[in-house]
Amino acid sequence: MSARRGTVLITGVGRSKSIGAALALGLAEDGWDLTIGYWAPYDERVGFVRGAHDPQDVAEKCRALGSRVDLVPGDLASPDAAAQLVDAAASRNDLRGLVLSHCESVDSSILDTTVESWERHFAVNARASWLLIKAFAERLPEQRDVSQVTGRIIALTSDHAAHNLPYGASKGALDRIVIAAALELGSRGVRANVINPGPIDTGWMTPEIRQAATLQTPAGRLGTPGDTADLVRFLMSDAGGWITGQLLHSNGGFRTS
Repeated sequence: MSARRGTVLITGVGRSKSIGAALALGLAEDGWDLTIGYWAPYDERVGFVRGAHDPQDVAEKCRALGSRVDLVPGDLASPDAAAQLVDAAASRNDLRGLVLSHCESVDSSILDTTVESWERHFAVNARASWLLIKAFAERLPEQRDVSQVTGRIIALTSDHAAHNLPYGASKGALDRIVIAAALELGSRGVRANVINPGPIDTGWMTPEIRQAATLQTPAGRLGTPGDTADLVRFLMSDAGGWITGQLLHSNGGFRTS
C-alpha cells in the first residue's frame, strides 16, 4: 500500500466502464485519497452500459487499495454544485488535485441543436469546470516559492465537433479555461493540463465506429481507459510537475479525415 498523498477530487465517475473509473482506481493505487463526483440521472439519460451501483462499486475497489473515498452526487448544471463538491473534497484539509472527467454529451448538429441543449452543455462542460477550478484554487494561498507544486488540475477534452456540436464547442471552451489556469494560478503552485484521449470505447461505439476509429489509429488499436489513466497518474506524480499549460494528445496518433 502506498503512503497517502492527499485527496483528489474526480468528477464524472458514474459508470464502471468509463475513463473516470480507471482514473479513480489508478490514483487510489498511487496512494491518493478520493472524493468521487457523479450524477446518476445523466448516466440514466444517455443510456450507456452501466450497473445498478457503479459509483459505489468503483469506490469499494478504491477502498480495497487503501484509499479513503467519499462519494458525492451533484448535478454540475447547477451553479452551486461545484462549490459543494470542492467543500466535500476539502473536508480532510488535504485537497491536492482536481481531475475533471465529467461531461454533457448528446449528439446534435448545427441545424438541430436546441438552445436548451447548447446551454446545458456549456453549463456542465465549461461553466462548471471554471467554478470547480475557482473553488479549488481559492483554497491554495500565494506561494513564496512557485516552483513547489501545491495543486494539480487535469481535464479531459475532445476535438469532436461535427454532428456533436454543443459538446465539441463546450470542450473547446474547457481547453482555454484550463490553460488559463496554468498561467493565472502558477503563483499558487498549480500545474494545469488538458488531455485529449481520442476515441475510447466505454460503451458507446457501434461495430462500425470501432472499426473506423481503429483504422485511423497508427498505433493499431483503440485507446483504453487505462491508457488515459496512465498519463493522469504521471501528471499527478512528482515526475509530472514540470508539465503545465499543455493540451496533450494521448490517442495512439488518431487522426480524423
